[in-house]
Amino acid sequence: MMWGWGGWLGPLWMLLFWGGVVLLIVWAVRSGSFGSGTRQGNRALGILEERYARGEIDRDEFSVRRDELSRG
Repeated sequence: MMWGWGGWLGPLWMLLFWGGVVLLIVWAVRSGSFGSGTRQGNRALGILEERYARGEIDRDEFSVRRDELSRG
């Protein structure tokens, strides 16, 4: 057995490294850092603006929904 003094640190660092990589990937996907979240928000706002322009919704409803979209 070649564990010696501190031999357990190697596997521990490997586990911490891969755990960090997984957490980084999960964070990147959830935060929308690849730009998909921003495009969806812009699309939703565009649809909302079109509905307001056509008269389907009034100014108050437009303002409330726009504020909800900006909060995420």
